[in-house]
Amino acid sequence: MSKRNKVFSYMFLITASALSIFPFLWMIIGATNSSVDITKGKLTFGGEFINNISNLFNSVDVMAGVLMSLKVAFLGTILTLIICSMAGYGFEIFKTKISEKVMGFVMLSMMMPFAAIMVPLFKLFSGMGLLDTSLALILPGISTAFLIYFFRQNTKAFPREILEAARVDGVGEYGSFFKIYIPTMKSTYAAAAIITFMNYWNSFLWPLISIQTPSKRTLPLVISSLATAYSPDYGMIMVSIIITTLPSALIFFLMQKNFVEGIVGSVK
Repeated sequence: MSKRNKVFSYMFLITASALSIFPFLWMIIGATNSSVDITKGKLTFGGEFINNISNLFNSVDVMAGVLMSLKVAFLGTILTLIICSMAGYGFEIFKTKISEKVMGFVMLSMMMPFAAIMVPLFKLFSGMGLLDTSLALILPGISTAFLIYFFRQNTKAFPREILEAARVDGVGEYGSFFKIYIPTMKSTYAAAAIITFMNYWNSFLWPLISIQTPSKRTLPLVISSLATAYSPDYGMIMVSIIITTLPSALIFFLMQKNFVEGIVGSVK
């Protein structure tokens, strides 16, 4: 690579990095300033961070929203990983003409927007008496076409000889799945876990529709209620956004290596 190309490459990377980091930096700076300073566009740190935290916890029940979101995200992630990985495993290991057609219909469901199934889903959960419960937030996402396809594609790289050896030793299909497949595909599970956790954690529209009790609201709903005031306190909102961002960022950074390996289809 020529010197000129290197200069342009570094300039592009520096610009892209600055544009990516600036929203987070502005969020942190805003959390230390008053609402008036934020609306004025102040880009230096202030001394209102403690006041903003105090105002936030005095205005809404943040901890209830955090606990509800954590409960939904963790339970939903565990159930989703088990169900979607078993489906992807089955579609690839026990491949037939019929299963390929079924997989085709599963893939077609990815083209359907959530708005198209929102009303039928609401009526279904209403008829089952599950509205305004944690199950209403967890069940709609435990089986997604994307994750089933994701596990199916990664299973193509799974060494079949291990399964054959396990069958010869008398290990059943469920034993092979839980004792051999899951430990071997840990990178794939890590990538899927990050994607699923973030989807549950950041979910807004369906919780807004299905949850009516204020004490059962997830954190995104709690934050949205702060912005509906006649004169929103932006400093307080910035603090709440930081609290919302931390769990997803922490999980991503802790599992970053496995996430990359899972996305590229690595099997260890």
